[in-house]
Amino acid sequence: MSENNSEKFQPAFCPIRHVLDRFGDKWSILVVELLSHKGRMRFSEIANNIGDISQKMLTVTLRSLEADGLVSREFFPEIPPRVEYELTALGKSLIPPINNLLHWGQEHLETILNNRKRYEEKDQEKAKGKKAYS
Repeated sequence: MSENNSEKFQPAFCPIRHVLDRFGDKWSILVVELLSHKGRMRFSEIANNIGDISQKMLTVTLRSLEADGLVSREFFPEIPPRVEYELTALGKSLIPPINNLLHWGQEHLETILNNRKRYEEKDQEKAKGKKAYS
């Protein structure tokens, strides 16, 4: 690999690092996918649809998505105040790759789960073997 090629993997030049930094968390893809199906939603609607996300984590996730320009936030100065979120054009452009990833996951989930089970069983056998020699 030439010096020029290796530069593209450095943090400042590596686009995949920036993308995975955003979508490597547990919630971002779920929020984007939810907004793609439901459209404009209030904070409480997003929380209720996802179910097991804390208010703090949803706030952090939405702020991060907003900072990246993937989600827009609109505040309505009413009583009580209302805030709505929706995907931006940039956020909507993520839907095809996310759908491809979801399709791949559905297609290979059973194989992955079986592989994990085999790996854990093999790992447990190794641990038993080590105890026998202790």
